[in-house]
Amino acid sequence: MEEVLSFITMIVLLLLASSRFGKCSSDVYSRSDFPEGFAFGAGISAYQWEGAVDEDGRKPSVWDTFLHSRKMDNGDIACDGYHKYKEDVQLMAETGLHAFRFSISWSRLISNGRGSINPKGLQFYKNFIQELVKHGIEPHVTLHHYDHPQYLEDDYGGWINRKIIKDFTAYADVCFREFGNHVKFWTTINEANIFTIGGYNDGNSPPGRCSFPGRSCLLGNSSTETYIVGHNLLLAHASVSRLYKQKYKDIQGGSIGFSLFSMYFTPSTSSTDDKIATERANDFYLGWMLEPLIYGDYPDVMRKTIGSRLPVFSEEESEQVKGSSDFIGVIHYVTASVKNIDINPSLSGIPDFNSDMGQSINIASMRSVVSPWAMEGILEYIKQSYGNPPVYILENGKTMTQDLDLQQKDTPRIEYLDAYIGAVLKAVRNGSDTRGYFVWSFMDLYELLDGYKSTFGLYSVNFSDPHLKRSPKLSAHWYSGFLKGKNTFLASQGITQLHSNFSSSS
Repeated sequence: MEEVLSFITMIVLLLLASSRFGKCSSDVYSRSDFPEGFAFGAGISAYQWEGAVDEDGRKPSVWDTFLHSRKMDNGDIACDGYHKYKEDVQLMAETGLHAFRFSISWSRLISNGRGSINPKGLQFYKNFIQELVKHGIEPHVTLHHYDHPQYLEDDYGGWINRKIIKDFTAYADVCFREFGNHVKFWTTINEANIFTIGGYNDGNSPPGRCSFPGRSCLLGNSSTETYIVGHNLLLAHASVSRLYKQKYKDIQGGSIGFSLFSMYFTPSTSSTDDKIATERANDFYLGWMLEPLIYGDYPDVMRKTIGSRLPVFSEEESEQVKGSSDFIGVIHYVTASVKNIDINPSLSGIPDFNSDMGQSINIASMRSVVSPWAMEGILEYIKQSYGNPPVYILENGKTMTQDLDLQQKDTPRIEYLDAYIGAVLKAVRNGSDTRGYFVWSFMDLYELLDGYKSTFGLYSVNFSDPHLKRSPKLSAHWYSGFLKGKNTFLASQGITQLHSNFSSSS
């Protein structure tokens, strides 16, 4: 495989080099243009990749329950990474990844979410991490990727109850103790804002709590739970960060981060109302979590609008949350235009996150829009508004339909990655303290809520094949060439010729 990958990569680079006359020289860049130590990698998450949902002591997470109860596509098998991790790490090494982002399944490591450690789950993650390190790949680990144990959800309501802060901290303690000698980058919560909105306001993702009629929500209160859960996530993160700094940081030398889904908002018109509405959208989507992490409290507009439904930090809690994140994880895919609405009654008849914002948001399609300026804009916004904290772009990528022939020649994904990595470089040159970029995803996965209809992977997975064969797409060769120090390129003449050579070489 490695010889084939190298051969095809060489063809890609030669063809691209020959076509570079069609592109402005200022758009050509290489990995060496980024600061020394800048991390380039790719990512997956436990539920989307591992499979083996009922093997070796793993118990259900809220994802298992949510999907099976609604008879939706699921990750029972997914990519079978639990059994194929050595094969996948070999592909990562051949691609030239410097870093790899993945999550730990809480209910695989500690079956019920608290109490005794599952020895087989522990051994799996030790083996996987050691395999990465052996191949020179830096592990970046997420502790919670939408998938807390169903046992805790049943026992006391999961994230709506402050009891989870103690259990999450104990889980993190196990991870730091068992894996921390090899793991230096930890993200506590993945996409904290979207996890909260989807799971507790809209009810369209686990655990599926909401107040909306007709959405299969048996429990929930969209008016209050969204903000309670967001509050508990921040307190849990701060508790874990404090634990790490007190017990592990001096020995292990790692860092603790917190990640957010980051849309780039633009006003629908040039009106003052729409501009103000755009500022409010940023406060609700990003400031909701970032202001407490950086400044110690929620944005003024949220406290004024939400009133007593928004939890209040005690003075001690505010001090614990403030400065608790060593870096911010940015997850970016889409742009959105914002229009002010004077009255936006909630569909449920009670105020919720969406009506509290008081605006109409039109989100551009992930499939069709390529807006690299939005990536640059988000990084500039965080730099200007939040004191330029260290940032890792933990997810960014291009979705395409699940068509194996089309997927192999995924030119739109190459164009997307070329443009967005270039935008990151511009932001870095403009002073953003961005320190890493991770393509989503390393291979085709079970995509949350979309099943197997669309894919983001650099490598295709044939989900119809019992062996789940992995195959490099054109984008894998492009990214590999970039990681190995070659200049990027983009010209339609070279791409067309590349398709022909790729097919014949394969």
